[in-house]
Amino acid sequence: MRILMVEDEKYMAEAVAQVLKKNNYSVDLAYDGEDGLDYGLSGIYDIIILDIMLPKMDGISILKELRKNNIQTPVILLTARGETEDKVRGLDSGADDYLAKPFHTDELLARLRALGRRNTEMIANDGILKYGDIKLNPHSLKLECGGKEIILTLKESQLLELLIKRKGLIVSKENIIEKLWGYDTDAEDNRVEIHVSLLRKKLAQLDSDVSIHTIRGAGYILK
Repeated sequence: MRILMVEDEKYMAEAVAQVLKKNNYSVDLAYDGEDGLDYGLSGIYDIIILDIMLPKMDGISILKELRKNNIQTPVILLTARGETEDKVRGLDSGADDYLAKPFHTDELLARLRALGRRNTEMIANDGILKYGDIKLNPHSLKLECGGKEIILTLKESQLLELLIKRKGLIVSKENIIEKLWGYDTDAEDNRVEIHVSLLRKKLAQLDSDVSIHTIRGAGYILK
């Protein structure tokens, strides 16, 4: 799962990002409103953590602009403690949840898991992604099939998560690169091909009926 955090307090943002990365989330940081909006409009994020008080453009304005451009990515607003008006304005503007600062990272992780479950019908109550005969735990990186299990690398897990969530749809190499490495990365197509090949081998090791099909000139689809 790829997270965008828009927060101008750099020390806090980097500390939270480290916690999220340890929990196997991919995290991009933006430190002002204009950059946050540009990143958010890319549409590559699964959840956006958005501070209200930001330089150059405030969080509520960013949120309204995202929704106006049909970006429906779930948004958690960061508000000052006790600022009920900010919470109400945020929810009315299209926010999905809010957290009052300062907050415990355990609470943030719980909110992220809840939004992740709400965001896809293929996730069970325990956060496990299911498709065909496989079960993927994106947080422990464990892939199970018929009583067998294997541990994926972070990128393999993120790739499989993306393909499961896009069930029935072709996912292009460009989209995979954006989701796994970010839209400003220098990663190339061969990086995707390597991870697809490794993931195919692990699915085969588990004797799974699930396979990754290549659609020439278009991308990949899970069947």
